[in-house]
Amino acid sequence: MQAPSSPYPLLDSLTAPQQVKHFSPAQMEELAAEVRAFLITSVSETGGHFSSNLGTVELTVALFHHFDFLQDRIVWDVGHQAYPHKILTGRRDRFPTLRMHHGLSGFLKRDESPYDHFGAGHASTSISAALGMAKARDLQKQDHVCIAVIGDGSMTAGMAFEALNQAGYLVTKNFLVILNDNDMSINPNVGSLQGYLNQIMSGQYYHRWRERIEHAIKAIPIGGLSKGVAKAAKWSEESFKRLMVPGLLFEDLGFRYLGPVNGHDVDATSKALAEAKEKMKDGPVLLHVQTKKGYGYEPAMQDPMKWHGVTAFDAESGELIKVVVDPLKPAPPSYTSVFGKALVELARTDEKIVGITAAMLDGTGMNFLQKAFPDRCFDVGIAEQHAVTFAAGLAAQGMRPVVAIYSTFLQRGFDQVAHDVCIQNLPVTFVLDRAGIVGADGPTHHGLYDLAYLRCLPNMVIMAPRNENELRRMLMTAIYCGHPAAVRYPRGNGLGVTLQEPVVPLPLGKGELLREGEDLLLCALGAMVEPALKLAETLAQEGLSCAVLNARFVKPLDSVLIHAWADRCKGVVTLEEGCAPGGFSSAVAESLADAGLLRPLLRCAVADHLVQHGDPKRLLEEEGLSPEQLERRVRAFAAKL
Repeated sequence: MQAPSSPYPLLDSLTAPQQVKHFSPAQMEELAAEVRAFLITSVSETGGHFSSNLGTVELTVALFHHFDFLQDRIVWDVGHQAYPHKILTGRRDRFPTLRMHHGLSGFLKRDESPYDHFGAGHASTSISAALGMAKARDLQKQDHVCIAVIGDGSMTAGMAFEALNQAGYLVTKNFLVILNDNDMSINPNVGSLQGYLNQIMSGQYYHRWRERIEHAIKAIPIGGLSKGVAKAAKWSEESFKRLMVPGLLFEDLGFRYLGPVNGHDVDATSKALAEAKEKMKDGPVLLHVQTKKGYGYEPAMQDPMKWHGVTAFDAESGELIKVVVDPLKPAPPSYTSVFGKALVELARTDEKIVGITAAMLDGTGMNFLQKAFPDRCFDVGIAEQHAVTFAAGLAAQGMRPVVAIYSTFLQRGFDQVAHDVCIQNLPVTFVLDRAGIVGADGPTHHGLYDLAYLRCLPNMVIMAPRNENELRRMLMTAIYCGHPAAVRYPRGNGLGVTLQEPVVPLPLGKGELLREGEDLLLCALGAMVEPALKLAETLAQEGLSCAVLNARFVKPLDSVLIHAWADRCKGVVTLEEGCAPGGFSSAVAESLADAGLLRPLLRCAVADHLVQHGDPKRLLEEEGLSPEQLERRVRAFAAKL
């Protein structure tokens, strides 16, 4: 019986990506089709970033046709455009483990492959990193090419333009920036005229016209007349580009601008890259490539935002595979939605409340405010630094700004939080979603450091709710406390508690004693409060009496309550889903030491190392924060007292 033929004959034939250099245009087109088909099939089974990767298939194939990325260097911005890159660089067989524990990373990682030259999970870093590689190459007398692929909204960040500015100033040769313009960046789709302009600007007319002008100028004898003609020609060229080409900004920054080119036409993209290779011998080049998120898969093309990052789905029907929920036990609301709805409720009673987010309207729950009060909701794009200082400006003029940003992304605006908000003691509220271990996206996305990097800042108030009802109270507390304030909470659903009405603020800096005890004080924060209560119940059955304290505030810490119960107990246990250095446990330890209460202390927190990607429950277990591990650790700690 004859074995069935493979659906990926060209992919199967690749033993090294360098073979793509020898492919014909027809073979490259076929390879792109196979990569896309494999991508759809594989991600449908595992979930992952989807629509952005579908948009870079042809570009990736064309890049491997022209460059050898064991020698040349490429930096993919963010990394969620780089699944095709992974597929072509020997990792196709690992895709069934995508974003799983000890499996293939959803982003680029330097220790995963020699073809991953720079890791990333946050946006807008590619041009800076690739430029650094280019200058290192020059200083070491090497001659390979350095490429940055940016797009998918990443050009909204100021860092990208800082890097462009330096690259042009340095006249960096063999340096290529590829702007993957997928309608989430600079150039919106303007309909039927777009195709015509693409033909003009892809080099067929504009560059032919430019070369004729340059040839004509060189033929004119040197003198006053030629200077006048040259000046007029330069004015004419710039006027032409201002009218027809969206790349004058890049040329003014010192780049030779090429494009835009249809990024789903392998042959056209390949020819544009060939031209770029020649042009960048004289200085930096920016190639403008237009792509479509979700290209080649109709459901993703119709709703690219929905399909940006997906769970497993039926590839044939395009239906997401939903977790079966017992209709008699509906899932509690997510913390994100509880925040979004609570913000709208407060905004209805206070017209000074405004919302700000950085390209995460739906992800942060700010879409509720946008729908209710569109003129009081601001999406600034991927520009966290601007978001923070924009909020500071609003607060300085009497408004009550609420900035909703994932915990990991607020790191990008740390100086602005310190310099523009805290030093001036402006009442800006920071709502930090995805605090703690988030899972599949790994080290770049875990929200483990917010407590440490915010706790050191003067005037900052820091809170973490034990449930969704407390979240609503903390939001009100933060908005009206008169200081910079941060509320951090985990990804996912709440506990299903009853939402009390009306919402009332919490007393500033006051914790809550939930259970009395004599042997141990379990001092817990946020998502670790409920596990602490359950742990106390379990240990009580063994005769170990534990007091449980819901800290609520990391700053100002309720030292009076903590000291009182630490003094009654034999030992203290802190529980938090954050990094141990500088976090909540550090605050408790410092407070006890300052008061001379030198009690034995067990700090249950994430150790000083990177937490990799994987299932959150398994990661919590590895960090000693799962219910079973907490019970084991606390029991062993108590036995030594």
